[in-house]
Amino acid sequence: MKKVIFILLVLVAASGTWAVAQDQPTKEYLENYSKVMERTQWWREARFGMFIHFGAYAVPARGEWVKSNERITSEAYQKYIDAFYPGQFDAKEWARLAKAAGMKYAVLTAKHHDGYCLFDSKLTDYKLSSRFDGRDLVREFLDAFRAEGLKVGLYFSIIDWHHPDYPNVGNHPQRDDKEYAKRKFDWDNYLKYMHGQVKELVTQYGKLDIMWFDYSFDDYSGEKWKARELVDMVRKYQPGIILDNRLEAHVGLTAGKRNISLLGDFETPEQGIPDGPILDQYGNPIPWETCLTLNNHWGYHELDKNWKSPELVIQSLVNCVSKDGNLLLNVGPDARGLIPDESVAILEEVGKWMKRNSESIYGAGSCRLPKPDWGRYTRKSNNLYVHWMHPNIGQLNAQGVPDDKIKNIFMLHSGAELSWVKNWWGNMDEGNLFINTGDSPEKPLPYDTVIRIEMKE
Repeated sequence: MKKVIFILLVLVAASGTWAVAQDQPTKEYLENYSKVMERTQWWREARFGMFIHFGAYAVPARGEWVKSNERITSEAYQKYIDAFYPGQFDAKEWARLAKAAGMKYAVLTAKHHDGYCLFDSKLTDYKLSSRFDGRDLVREFLDAFRAEGLKVGLYFSIIDWHHPDYPNVGNHPQRDDKEYAKRKFDWDNYLKYMHGQVKELVTQYGKLDIMWFDYSFDDYSGEKWKARELVDMVRKYQPGIILDNRLEAHVGLTAGKRNISLLGDFETPEQGIPDGPILDQYGNPIPWETCLTLNNHWGYHELDKNWKSPELVIQSLVNCVSKDGNLLLNVGPDARGLIPDESVAILEEVGKWMKRNSESIYGAGSCRLPKPDWGRYTRKSNNLYVHWMHPNIGQLNAQGVPDDKIKNIFMLHSGAELSWVKNWWGNMDEGNLFINTGDSPEKPLPYDTVIRIEMKE
């Protein structure tokens, strides 16, 4: 694929300078890096996915961490397990919504921290299928989303607040229970159970595109989980699968030297978007994905009405793509198995925008232009996409785009041609590119009006 080389006065990322390579990577590092970039190519082109946090915690309806936050014992939590019967769950409806929103993949919680399985594990009876007329909710999810042409992934918690051999460490509900701590915990037995459940998922549910492990903390990281053995086993049965980085303690949005790991293919900033592309210490891009809630909780919360607007969701998606990242947007179905009406309405609005503008998202990434006051840029091949998000006084100045490389400028949603000039109203600065967008300071379409600048080859 041919690429346009933009001649710029400054070479900066979306909001900061690009890193300068330090030292030299080893041959082994480069080989692993090449494999990671090959495995994640489809995912980096997809850019937009659905996260689904679903489980018995939808019954208390106070978020997925209710057992930990309220320090509920497994015995007391059992009433929520007994009451959890998502009779209106319809995987096909979920899949249709994700596809209509413009999402290209989806990740479902096969098991969250409470240890309750949505898949038909043969290693425990602590599972929905035993109480759901034998239905395997995970299998229904996978079948439905695959049928819509979407890639599929499973979230799996490597911690387990229910298993008797998992100690009361970290955020365990009984972390301060001194009597509970006196129990004898067989860590090797827990690892055997945890690895065994992962093996069930990667051997009995067809091709999986993503495995999303969660999470490491303090000393419970890496080889504490026998992570190398776990990854080797997963890749043995699912050679093309991509893995997140949470078998190790992830670094989130923090700065510092980073490297592509042997234990994961992409980084997972949570509830925030990095200031620029994530790079390794050698200056190479690292695949990353922001996971984001639609309100303030991952699992269903009856009283949380702090919904993000369609505009914020769309602009967050563009923000991620402009920095070579993905957005994994979460929905938390209620205890009946229904995605909340507010979530549906937001995703439907996002889908309307994506229907006309997805060209600026799928397969697109960053460009080395300074972030403008009025919005952001994304780039794909010979096309530069101007995302006009905020009110602008005067003509839209895409400063830094070389005018001698421009072939055409169009409104993306309609294909209407737009004119442009280098100088406007006495502004003679070097590098100007004033696009004629009319007399109003407001963008003509809601959320984000996209302009495509087609560059010469």
